[in-house]
Amino acid sequence: MPAGAHQPLTHGAQPPSVPGPPPPPPAPGWHAPAPQHAPAPPSRDTTGHVPLPPGGPVPLPQAPEGTGVTTLAVLLIGPAGAGKTTVARYWAQHRRVPTAHISLDDVREWVCAGFADPQSGWNDHSEAQYRLARRTCGFAARNFLANGISCILDDAVFPDRPVVGLGGWKRHVGPGLLPVVLLPGLDIVLERNAERSGNRRLSDEEVAGIHGRMAGWYGSGLPIIDNSQYDVPTTARLLDDVLARAIASPPSW
Repeated sequence: MPAGAHQPLTHGAQPPSVPGPPPPPPAPGWHAPAPQHAPAPPSRDTTGHVPLPPGGPVPLPQAPEGTGVTTLAVLLIGPAGAGKTTVARYWAQHRRVPTAHISLDDVREWVCAGFADPQSGWNDHSEAQYRLARRTCGFAARNFLANGISCILDDAVFPDRPVVGLGGWKRHVGPGLLPVVLLPGLDIVLERNAERSGNRRLSDEEVAGIHGRMAGWYGSGLPIIDNSQYDVPTTARLLDDVLARAIASPPSW
């Protein structure tokens, strides 16, 4: 074959590869990503860096240095308009140790579409949502306590309704839960309820009925605070006094 002539390709042969231009250099300040490795499986016992509670019931607290620096689980009971949510929040905000406030009404209202408003009538649907909210609050309380954070829960627990009464709170939190009843006079409750808005505001007839049923806590053995003549800071101080006595001599419930 003459010099310079091209040799014909045979069947199945590939033409010689021609090297392409080199890849451009990386932009200034850019570094190639490090090789990716499979993430470590999450631990079954942690959420982030916070350990989950062991699942056991909360025991009775010990208060060698007073209630102000003791890890506590408190249940503040009262009718609509008693001021329990306001007092609970204030008490939680002014303690010297980390303290959380858990409001059952707030947790119930996490349900948006399909919220079963008890004002429309108490039925199986509203009771199921109440039970779910109470279990959620109980788990949150145990989780806070397992991490050294006190908590105060507030709920309108009726003494004549064992289905949604104190027994459920004891099951979900434990025997160390300290219940306290906040029960001002009816005229005060009606006045405070009138200042509420939305589905938190009830009719005067409903408020009177609830208040009358709450009177059943008298004679129950639970500590009761009548805050008719007290402002929020004074009521919070009275709550500390009541809790100190409850720790020294736990109520039977």
